[in-house]
Amino acid sequence: MTDMTTGAATGVLIAGAGPTGLTLALDLALRGVSVRVLDQRSGPHRESRGKGLTPDSLELFARLGVEERMSAAGARGLVLRKYFDGAHVKDTLAGDGGLLIGQWQVEEILRERLAGLAVRVEYGARVTGLTQDPAGVTARLADGGSVRAGYAAGCDGGHSTTRGLLGIPFEGYTEEKPTMVVGDVRAPGLSRAYWHQWFTSEGGGIMLCPMPGTDTFQLQAAPETGGDGEPLPPTLEGFQRLFDRYAGIPGIRLTDATWLSSWRVSVRRAARMREGRVFLAGDAAHVHPIAGGLGMNTGIQDAAALARALATALTGPAAADALDGYEAERLPAAARLLADTSERHRRVLAAVREPGRGTEAGMS
Repeated sequence: MTDMTTGAATGVLIAGAGPTGLTLALDLALRGVSVRVLDQRSGPHRESRGKGLTPDSLELFARLGVEERMSAAGARGLVLRKYFDGAHVKDTLAGDGGLLIGQWQVEEILRERLAGLAVRVEYGARVTGLTQDPAGVTARLADGGSVRAGYAAGCDGGHSTTRGLLGIPFEGYTEEKPTMVVGDVRAPGLSRAYWHQWFTSEGGGIMLCPMPGTDTFQLQAAPETGGDGEPLPPTLEGFQRLFDRYAGIPGIRLTDATWLSSWRVSVRRAARMREGRVFLAGDAAHVHPIAGGLGMNTGIQDAAALARALATALTGPAAADALDGYEAERLPAAARLLADTSERHRRVLAAVREPGRGTEAGMS
């Protein structure tokens, strides 16, 4: 299919098949814009990662025809069960109108909706170069091939190859040491009716959140430290030691760690979100503290704004204004996001030192 406006084989090339890239692809496809989605991974993941959708994201997904499936896969009305120094002290209902759902499930539903529109993610496709001319963008691939498109979008995460190829600075800071280990585990015998949050007067702790539609929990904890005081990498054995230390529930053995990762505080924003015909969205454009669960959702909102701009540029007379409008809208939004989530993170760190308080301190 050739786009008559640009003479390109594809209207928009999207690098990255996470929630941002898939939302952008679906929104554009439903507007009649031809898209190709490339991802350098070998295939889809099944990791919980970002695990919540806000009402704004659900409203957008309703327009895109996937909200009902998201709601069926997720759960609302989660109860946060707080423990302090080993004792259960309080239950709090998370009542922000959002949806608890694993990131892999969000991606799966979006991929299936795209497949119904004859759009499929092309895995194992790594972009190694980008060139532009007045009529479009050419992406060179690691396998020696190339893709021609009218526009391109880098939705390829915090370590964005697209951003690097464009030479766009990623301004801000990243803390040297990880402050959290995360992963997906099973915990047979632990109630799945609650998001368990164990904290201590010293400030340490561990949390296990039951992921809907699975028999796994997402685990988050302060990392173990070695004899030199340095954080240790996450392992199932380490997760068990942390659970025994903070939860202290006899007989609960963590198993089947299908995702193991470390997280460090990073507060960064791309200096710009556009370079000619190439755009950045999601974590490729901004990374921030996880408090409040806004990362995946902000990327989804980036995608909606970029879809509007690109669809207008490809089909309407006001291309320049529409394309300029994307960065004018979303770059200030990213700046507000970094400030907001940094403050939420500060509130959570203070709250968990008080009996009966937990992550809800960062949810508003």
